[in-house]
Parts: sequence; C-alpha cells; structure tokens
Amino acid sequence: RCTVDDRVTRVAWLNRSTILYAGNDKWSIDNRVVILSNTKTQYSIKIHNVDVYDEGPYTCSVQTDNHPKTSRVHLIVQVPPQIVNISSDITVNEGSSVTLMCLAFGRPEPTVTWRHLSGKGQGFVSEDEYLEITGITREQSGEYECSAVNDVAVPDVRKVKVTVNYPPYISNAKNTGASVGQKGILQCEASAVPVAEFQWFKEDTRLANGLEGVRIESKGRLSTLTFFNVSEKDYGNYTCVATNKLGNTNASIILYGPGAVHDGGNAASRVAASLCLWATLLARLLLDF
Repeated sequence: RCTVDDRVTRVAWLNRSTILYAGNDKWSIDNRVVILSNTKTQYSIKIHNVDVYDEGPYTCSVQTDNHPKTSRVHLIVQVPPQIVNISSDITVNEGSSVTLMCLAFGRPEPTVTWRHLSGKGQGFVSEDEYLEITGITREQSGEYECSAVNDVAVPDVRKVKVTVNYPPYISNAKNTGASVGQKGILQCEASAVPVAEFQWFKEDTRLANGLEGVRIESKGRLSTLTFFNVSEKDYGNYTCVATNKLGNTNASIILYGPGAVHDGGNAASRVAASLCLWATLLARLLLDF
C-alpha cells in the first residue's frame, strides 16, 4: 500500500528499477501483479502467489507540484521447510561406515536434525544435513528421522530405514529331558540378519525332516526338533547349526532321559557341581576323622 494525497499528480510502482504500474497503466508482463487501488488517498498493488523471486525492494513513486517523493518497502518472503533430497533405505553389513543425507530448503534456512528411532525411544544423533556412522552396529539399525525446522510452518519430517546385516548368534539352546514313548522337543533360537537357516545334526549325521520319527520346523528366529515317540536311541547330543551369508554358529543340545546326568548346557555348572560334590565328600571324611 502507498498513502497519497490530493496534491499528487502522478504515481508509479517499481520493483528495483523495473516499472510495474504507472498510474493505471500496467507495465509489468507478470499477470500475478494487479492494481488494487488508485484513489486520492491510496495507491496499492497486489501480488498473487508470491514466490521467493518476488523478494526485494518495492518503491512507490509520486509526483507533486513541488517535487517527487518515494516510499520504499522491502518484501520478505518466508518459505516453509521442505526436504528436497534424502537418502534411500539402505542395507549394510555390521562394521561398515554409513552416510545419510538430508537436504532441505526454506526461508529462513531450516535447521536439519537427525534422530534414531530405536526401541528405546528417540535418540538424538546429530544436527547436520549429513549423518555419518562409523563402524555401524546391529543396535544402530532401524529408522532414522530427518526433521527440517524454520518456525514458518510445521517441520517437514522424513524417515530412512537402515538395515544392518550380522552373522547368527544363538541366544537360546537348552538341554531337554523326555521319557521313552513320550514327545521330546529340542529348541534352538538364533538372532541374525538376514534370518538364519537351520540344520540339525546328531554326531556327524545331518537329520532330515520326517525321517526316523522326527520333525524339523524353522520359522523366523526359532527352529525346533520334535521326537514324536522318544526311544533309547534318540538320547544323546544334538547340534543346531544356524547359517546366513555372513557366517554360521552352532550349539550343542542334549536330549536325556529321566534320571540321566546332563551338563545343563553350561560348563560352569558342571565345574560347580563337581566342586560341591568334592566339598561334601571332604566334609564327611573330616567328620569321620
């Protein structure tokens, strides 16, 4: 808007050195710019659909009987934050280095923040367009959220999924007891990305599903070896092998009968039991003495 009085004989609006309007005559070829008011008290223009290129000085120039006068206004264009380029979802091997990119535009220039959306909540990572992770671990897998903020409008938020491959790790494999003629189940649980494939062995012989009354079922992290009708020959040591493209691991699991002595799957427990037995015998000998 430009306020004028009845002494004004000529009026014009300029953008820098470009004439937009002279009186009611339009000089600009931009159809977004229109005359809004040209009266004895006001001379105003309107700009539709403002963009960043419209930012800058605008001058209202008036001519009176005595001398020309100008009134200047600076148009500041604010732009909501917008993420214009961000890394795609990525899969890497554990120990690799990873760089995630998040480029954002806005006026004022937005602040870019990375957060790791882990199962433990939102973990702050960095305040930068580029997030660098050196020697990434399996705990650092998951979704990473990029947020662009400049207080003009609500933040623009995007997410990137990072998948970390790692070799199998058997987290649960326990010895199991079962009576002759009953059902016996051995379980083997392994964490791995990609998901591990399982194999079962008795000594050096690989077991096949459906042979000799056993069934092998593997789903996700868990594999089970089921004996539908346990016999004496089924008792003994079995090996579960978990494999993916990064490596393999194995665990020994014992199927034992009632009253059988077994190691509990823990060498330390065997040592502790032996020490306890020796301590008991020694105590008895000292009492007898």
